[in-house]
Amino acid sequence: MAETKLPTISTEPAGQELIEILGAREHNLKNVDLTIPRNKLVVITGISGSGKSSLAFDTIYAEGQRRYMESFSAYARGFIGSMERPDVDKIEGLSPVISIEQKTTSKNPRSTVGTTTEIYDFLRLLYARASEAYSYVTGDKMVQFSQDQVIDQILKDYDNRKTILLAPIVRGRKGHYRELFVQIAKQGYTKVRVDGEIQDIVPKMQLDRFKIHDIEVVIDRLIPKNDDRFRLSQSVGKALQMGKGLMLLQDDQDQTRWFSKNLMDPVSGISYDEPAPNAFSFNSPYGWCPTCQGLGVIEEITIDSIIPDKKLSISRGAIAPIGEYRELWIFKQLEVLLKPFKVSLTTPIEKFPPEAMEMMMYGSDEPVPVPSKKYEGTEWNTKYEGIINFLKRQQESGSDKIQDWLKDFMVIKACPECQGARLKKEALWFKIDDKNIAELANMQISELASWTMGLEDRLSDRQRVIGKEVLKEIRKRIGFLLNIGLDYLTLNRPLRSLSGGEAQRIRLATQIGTQLVGVLYIMDEPSIGLHQRDNVKLIQSLKDLRDLGNTVLVVEHDKDMMLESDFLVDIGPGAGRHGGSVVGHGTPQQFLENRSTTSDYLSGRRTIQIPAERRKGNGKTLKIAGANGNNLKNVTLKLPLGTMVSITGVSGSGKSTLIHETLFPILNHHFYRSKREPMPYKAVEGLEHLDKVIEVDQSPIGRTPRSNPATYTGMFSDIRTLFSELPEAKIRGYKAGRFSFNVKGGRCEGCEGAGMKKIEMEFLPDVYVPCEVCKGKRFNRETLEVRFKGKSISDVLDMTVEQAVDFFENQPKILRKVQTLKEVGLGYLTLGQQATTLSGGEAQRVKLAEELSKKDTGKTLYILDEPTTGLHFQDIEHLLNVLQKLVDKGNTVLIIEHNLDVIKVSDWVIDLGPEGGNGGGKIIAEGTPEVVAQVKGSHTAKFLKMELA
Repeated sequence: MAETKLPTISTEPAGQELIEILGAREHNLKNVDLTIPRNKLVVITGISGSGKSSLAFDTIYAEGQRRYMESFSAYARGFIGSMERPDVDKIEGLSPVISIEQKTTSKNPRSTVGTTTEIYDFLRLLYARASEAYSYVTGDKMVQFSQDQVIDQILKDYDNRKTILLAPIVRGRKGHYRELFVQIAKQGYTKVRVDGEIQDIVPKMQLDRFKIHDIEVVIDRLIPKNDDRFRLSQSVGKALQMGKGLMLLQDDQDQTRWFSKNLMDPVSGISYDEPAPNAFSFNSPYGWCPTCQGLGVIEEITIDSIIPDKKLSISRGAIAPIGEYRELWIFKQLEVLLKPFKVSLTTPIEKFPPEAMEMMMYGSDEPVPVPSKKYEGTEWNTKYEGIINFLKRQQESGSDKIQDWLKDFMVIKACPECQGARLKKEALWFKIDDKNIAELANMQISELASWTMGLEDRLSDRQRVIGKEVLKEIRKRIGFLLNIGLDYLTLNRPLRSLSGGEAQRIRLATQIGTQLVGVLYIMDEPSIGLHQRDNVKLIQSLKDLRDLGNTVLVVEHDKDMMLESDFLVDIGPGAGRHGGSVVGHGTPQQFLENRSTTSDYLSGRRTIQIPAERRKGNGKTLKIAGANGNNLKNVTLKLPLGTMVSITGVSGSGKSTLIHETLFPILNHHFYRSKREPMPYKAVEGLEHLDKVIEVDQSPIGRTPRSNPATYTGMFSDIRTLFSELPEAKIRGYKAGRFSFNVKGGRCEGCEGAGMKKIEMEFLPDVYVPCEVCKGKRFNRETLEVRFKGKSISDVLDMTVEQAVDFFENQPKILRKVQTLKEVGLGYLTLGQQATTLSGGEAQRVKLAEELSKKDTGKTLYILDEPTTGLHFQDIEHLLNVLQKLVDKGNTVLIIEHNLDVIKVSDWVIDLGPEGGNGGGKIIAEGTPEVVAQVKGSHTAKFLKMELA
């Protein structure tokens, strides 16, 4: 019998030093094989749309997540739902994976920087355990006694003096309290003190039900002596029990004094509950301000929001909610109401006396006599409610539709109760080192760091012992935020107001704080929105994460990040169908020797050229004077029109406040009557030199698979119209709606126009299969029989932008939109590509193309917020060519940007700073890039000088 040979088992851990990917084919990846070193900082780069995210997120991260889910039981997976297996043959050496993306920013107004980083949670704990309470009435420190301390205090201060011990039962409430007096009498008490006067309890005793009363039960009348301590202790115990921890003592001179087992002000008698962490939480009813429920702001209906243009009269629609004059009851009431003030419905509102305005908005108690049409000579006497009162009533009880309608007349204001502090009054009177928790939440992180330094020396011994560990945690987390350049943020800054890059770096700080090791971190362009100065800090943070023993995989286009990495992977050579292959990999030194597009730009063999001369503009200027929003310090912005202008400065210096929150709302209101209020400013000049403003921000183009570049740019409507006008379509009677995959009639009803069908697999991931009726074409057979140049509507959606340019060469309306998509570097996208599969940079460029395809007037101002997000050097070059063409036609392009390639080719640069937050908010340099590069004290100048050299 032959000897059976056992397999040899290796004791070496497999793939310990490497992550091996074999046969990755997700999206446009072309059977990619790649080996990545573990415990290193690895950067994946490449042209936009080349397949970087497909490799990092849709393959490596998706497989890591799936394997984690597989570790759950089949029962648990049934509730959670399983994940789809990515299209890859094998991945070896994969660690637990954590993804830090930009898209997961919370839109919840209650999510703040403090809650996300957990610094605020530790501060709540510190305040609940170590703070000192002060009275909001007198400002004095609150006291708290045990029962023995109360007795000792009474014996010391009232020895041998007549006293009355009282238990408060009712404090400042209306009512007749007949049943209460009966209850007190049943317990054996004969006297009560009502509103400061001691009375006997008599049968059927009751008070004035409409007046506010204070009622205390007389527990005992005694002369406190040490010999009779037992009686005193019994009475004090009973008084504290009946008064729920509170009692009152009246002496022989009718002076009263409060004692409490809770925190209490001995002068006014107000008491606070024992502080708990949720008493300092604006997410809990125990802590939030009751007026704004912890949001810090309220929505209010104001006269200005109801009457936007006071030059109009009521009959011409000055009062927006009721519109122009019609045969309605409200107009008849107003007619009668305004007569005594000698104004009418045709008088411009600006000429109304204040009393008429007050009555019109807030109503009148006097009945308004409106003449009856039906019964001549008679009048209808009805009460007039007032426009604002009516709208407020609708706000409280109206339907969802009415609530949406009312939003047009709402103005967001700081809460009048808490002034934006978000917490109830009592919580704001607990202090540590003379600061309440809201004051700390309003400090910049850098200020907060200074406050915590040496705090122990300013605390009492008890506070020091309690706060030692909590302060250690707070300092650690603050340190992470300082290291990644977010020192200008405040803890109460809502997360939804942060840029994608800022939110991503906050989550990065939280991850560094966990101190995990052996993890694979995957990040999506963490350098977005970061000035070159702060980039150095970010790269150091990623290296710290690596040095803990983690693998850090970054999808990135930033030059500094690539050169500082341990390993570089370049995906390309082109985008979409032309990409999906590894065109270069290795250490930065090895990589620079490869000849690829990326290495050419990195090594300086290829650069974005600086223009030979800067444009002077058309000689006209748009000027905003005295901008004071957020951290801006009386800024005067002068924009030379007919040029490309870059707004620069470190993160938090005030760029977004100046452009998005001041300039854009002013222009938007001027051109389109937008209701959005700009931040405070004094004056604006030069609006007559412009006739249109277009803002291209970073929000996604659609959240459903039915949204795509063709539908977003409006091109699909034109294509459907074109198909409906074909002879075949006219014979069949097909209208444009027949060619929509969202409308019944022309679409395939088997998949309702989706092209795919979802098969639910219980414990396994849902499987998507092409619809067996239309074979993925989305439309029914009859619709597909209508063809233009031999192509059906489905074939057109499957075309790339490049193919569509040739196909629609004789259709100017469609060609203009397709051509613009190609010009912004999206020639590789298909017209019907699902919006959910577009990267952030692609989505932004689709929006840009949609705006650029509209006819410009030569007097348009384009505002772009970091359009280089997600763009490779080559794509930036394409984008700049498009923007330069716009300026050549006389338009003005205003770009908020950190990318030096954009700044160096601008005609004019305006630099804000010098620092972020309170240290910023000033224009510190303006002029051509050459002029700005020479300015001392500007962080941008230092880097720009090197770039220009």
